[in-house]
Amino acid sequence: MRQTICDVRPEWVDHYGHMNLAYYLVAFDLATDLVWPEWGLGAPLREAGFGTFAVESWQGYRREVTLGMPLAAESVLAAYDHRRLLVKHRLYHATEGWLSAENEVLFLCVNLATRRAGTWPEATLARFAEKQGTEAPERLRLQRVSPAAG
Repeated sequence: MRQTICDVRPEWVDHYGHMNLAYYLVAFDLATDLVWPEWGLGAPLREAGFGTFAVESWQGYRREVTLGMPLAAESVLAAYDHRRLLVKHRLYHATEGWLSAENEVLFLCVNLATRRAGTWPEATLARFAEKQGTEAPERLRLQRVSPAAG
């Protein structure tokens, strides 16, 4: 489901007159904040002693956005396992509907007491099973690939 997230803010615009690349990630993070409660993440997960840490992300830019343009996002739970979650976001012009940018983020479940990787609580895994989309990730994978030695 597409949700309006914000308008392009003056401090996000660079000397070329369009939204600076760093602020696309801010917009995608706002989109994450919208879906976290629906997916059983955020406050309920923290209350159980766990959190989500981003460990890898990819962004692709399709069409520039400029000051004041309204932004909307679609977010898909693309894949998960017992300790990882892969999310896909798309950023659109909220009223004209064209695609501006795409993002994939790999999150890790973290035990907040130990600051080490943990496993998702059963209730969270059940919610993921309900919410998982049919769209596969394009750039990132649950299992990160290490660079070849040597």
